[in-house]
Amino acid sequence: MTLDDVLAAIDRDLDNSLARLFTFLRIPSISTDPAFRKDCRAAADWLSVELNTLGFESRVHATTGHPMVVAHTHRPYAGRPHVLFYGHYDVQPPDPLELWEAPPFEPRLVPVPGGKRRIVARGAADDKGQLMTFMEACRAFVAVEGKLPLPVTMLFEGEEETGSPSLKPFLDAHRDELKADLAFVCDTDMWDAATPAVTTMLRGLVMEEVVVSGADRDLHSGLFGGPAINPIRVLARILADIHDADGRIAIPGFYDGVGELDAEIGAQWMKLAFDEVKFLGGLGLKVAAGERGKHVLEQIWARPTCDVNGIIGGYTGEGSKTVIPARASAKVSFRLVGDQDPTIIRDAFRAFVRARLPADCSAEFLSHGASAALRLPLASPYLAMVRAALEAEWGRPAVLKGSGGSIPIVGAFKRDLGMDSLLVGFGLDDDRIHSPNEKYDLASFHKGTRSWARILAALAQ
Repeated sequence: MTLDDVLAAIDRDLDNSLARLFTFLRIPSISTDPAFRKDCRAAADWLSVELNTLGFESRVHATTGHPMVVAHTHRPYAGRPHVLFYGHYDVQPPDPLELWEAPPFEPRLVPVPGGKRRIVARGAADDKGQLMTFMEACRAFVAVEGKLPLPVTMLFEGEEETGSPSLKPFLDAHRDELKADLAFVCDTDMWDAATPAVTTMLRGLVMEEVVVSGADRDLHSGLFGGPAINPIRVLARILADIHDADGRIAIPGFYDGVGELDAEIGAQWMKLAFDEVKFLGGLGLKVAAGERGKHVLEQIWARPTCDVNGIIGGYTGEGSKTVIPARASAKVSFRLVGDQDPTIIRDAFRAFVRARLPADCSAEFLSHGASAALRLPLASPYLAMVRAALEAEWGRPAVLKGSGGSIPIVGAFKRDLGMDSLLVGFGLDDDRIHSPNEKYDLASFHKGTRSWARILAALAQ
């Protein structure tokens, strides 16, 4: 049998593949809402049954939250790399329901101009459709050859949309069972609808909350305004001091470990058809507000940032109330790159705040998580094989892109299991994930499945 036979099997079975995906999408596996706990279990059970039919040895593992699904092939594959594939079966709540053009858990194929079609349902792109591209590629190999071309372990979780609280304890308890040569994560995007991509850089994340306190109670601004310190004013001044006039972050030592952008990657990004004006215009903006002299793609993918995500203090109800609040707080997030140390960044931010506190003010800090940035070694032989396989399917070289966001599982695989991850996804930036009318292009699903077949065949050689 040849790869061409496997690809032909994928093409012939597309309608059946869609039927299986639609069955999966009908399960409202909303992880954040306890009312859907049984549905999350149903999604895990459905995956496990499907994996068993493909010859995997699959098991649903209970956790303190939603269950994990782990499945293994148990054939001898001398000399071939063992891959771990990760996905998540939980989805975001579909609210607001009134903005959906059809019920969110009744998947449908919708025609669009140009003769294309798209799958519309909650979870279509994030992450059920993406997850199923890999499973359907495995199904085609089993149908044609009776087995997979290399050893595969599957790991599917049901809490990705709620911060994966059960994941680290599960990885710690199943470390030996889950170790592999390489991890694949299919929860990212292509460059555009015709150009595949491999995400090789992920920014890290530090999430802090700072609470500045003044008087021991809220005060009347007419009686105490002037001599009494106002924590909102103090906090606003500190937050404003974080960035200088060029958009750089003024916290001492913040840029330690950032490093320079790889020349090859930078040159490739500059050749991409990226329109900064269009990118910002689609947001109702005109001028890039990040570091002066840095291209927008570099700002998003390869530079660290600090953003204030929310400020709370004083009276925020209807009308007015002349009050000097006793407390004011802000939620602040830092995106990290290169070798920036999350702990050092956190401590530097706290020192920056404390150094600017006037008399009669104090600050307390709450940490909401931290993870380091990640970079895939560009010399990885696996990366070269994956790029060649993607180019063979799409007819275009795969873009090596960064991600402005963070995917904690990738850091956990590296830190806890010693594995690099390749992030290969087939989503598009208009898939409306987390929004009403989420969609996944049929071409993304079909050619994504074919791409995984090519990747598995390439790694097996």
